[in-house]
This record gives sequence, C-alpha cells and structure tokens, in this order.
Amino acid sequence: MALKLKTLIATGCVMLGALAAAPLAANALDDAQKKEFGAFIREYLISHPEVIQEAQAALEKKQADEQARAVTEAVERNKDAIFNAADDVNLGNPKGDVTVVEFFDYNCGYCKQALPDMNALLEKDKNIRFVLKEFPILGPDSLAAHRVADAFRKLKRDKYNDFHQALLGGHGRATEARAIEIATSLGVTETEIRDMMKKSPADDSIREAYRVAQELGVSGTPSYVIGNEPVFGAIGIEELSAKVANVRACGKITC
Repeated sequence: MALKLKTLIATGCVMLGALAAAPLAANALDDAQKKEFGAFIREYLISHPEVIQEAQAALEKKQADEQARAVTEAVERNKDAIFNAADDVNLGNPKGDVTVVEFFDYNCGYCKQALPDMNALLEKDKNIRFVLKEFPILGPDSLAAHRVADAFRKLKRDKYNDFHQALLGGHGRATEARAIEIATSLGVTETEIRDMMKKSPADDSIREAYRVAQELGVSGTPSYVIGNEPVFGAIGIEELSAKVANVRACGKITC
C-alpha cells in the first residue's frame, strides 16, 4: 500500500507538470486511474490551498504580460498616427526626448482637471514634446466644439494653444457657439471658421483618432501615451513626471 501511494504521488507530480505543459490525452488513463488520480488531486489541493492562489497569480501575471505586449505592438503598428499625425498640435520641445500624447474631449471634466498638469509639466520640463489629440466622445456638443477647434487650428495654428486653454479651461459646456466665440476673440471671424469647416471638415482626423484609440484600448478621457505605453485617467502632475522620468531611465513608464 505504501509503495502504491508513493507511486501515485510520483505519478501525480509528473502529471501536474504535464498538465501545465500540454493537455492530457483522453486515453492516457483508464477510468479507475482517472478516478484515483482525481481523488489524489482533490486531497492535495485541500491540503495545500495556497497552490490555487499561486496558480491564479501566475495566470493573472501571464494575462497582464500578454495584454501589455499586445498594447505595445499596437503602439508600434500605429506609431505615426499616434505621434506624428498632421492634424495634431505639438507643444513644448519639438525635439524633446520624451513624447506625451493626450487624448482629450473639451467637455471632459477630468480633462479640465488635467489641463494644469500639462501646463506644469511643460513649464518645468523643457525637454518634453506634448501632443494634443482631439478625441470627441461626449456627445454632439463635444463633436461640434472639436470641429470648430480643427478649423481654428488650420487658420491660426500658432494660436491653437490659446484657444485650447480658453475652451478647455473655461467654465460651462463647450459648444459650437462657445468655441466660435473664443475663436473670434483670437482674431478669426465666424465666416472664416464656417468656411474652413465646409472646405476642410474634421471627419477624417476624428475617425482616425477613434481608430487609434480602439487599437490602444482607449475608451475614456484623458488618456495618454507616454513613451510607448498608454496611461489611462487624470493621474496628476507627480505621476506624469514620474512616468516621464522612468521612460528616460529605462524606456518604460515603470522601471
């Protein structure tokens, strides 16, 4: 009996390893052996429940690693669309050693909260390139405001940041009327704005932003790409600065 138990335990250990490497062939055991082996596994797991936790942790790590790898590959596939899209505005140092891309919506409350973070980062770090990627996802008002923003950028690119600060940093809802009001205060007439919206609509650039966001798993604003990795949510100036520092130090947002 002792010899049989030792044999079963040895067999069980070997088979546990085999189960981790490949599915067990259906005809590897007869019914009696399957029953005996099942009872052994059950007894072992009851006696060592930590094995289940270890397996769960290993599975979660594997899934997280696979997801991170998939996102990194998505960034690589869409590198030009993320970092070098012609319709995006670049702030800071155009030759900065780290690029931060922000997906934002003019009616996003968290984007409003994150605006000072962008300004602070650009103020204290003169080697940052910051890309603004318009991503209107909060309804018709947002879409209309972003269409005005696109037209204004095409007419007065050098004043886009002034427009951006006023519309995103202002109180109340961003609408087409509010966006046009800000645009006219910066030296562009409403007629010029509306003519540009007809002549060169923002549809293609907005669709492209949606496509890239979907590839990266971006579903809310603000969301960032820092270095080659997405970061979700208004994480604050300290986290932004730390992730930028990590990209410089080790090429990743977490070293």
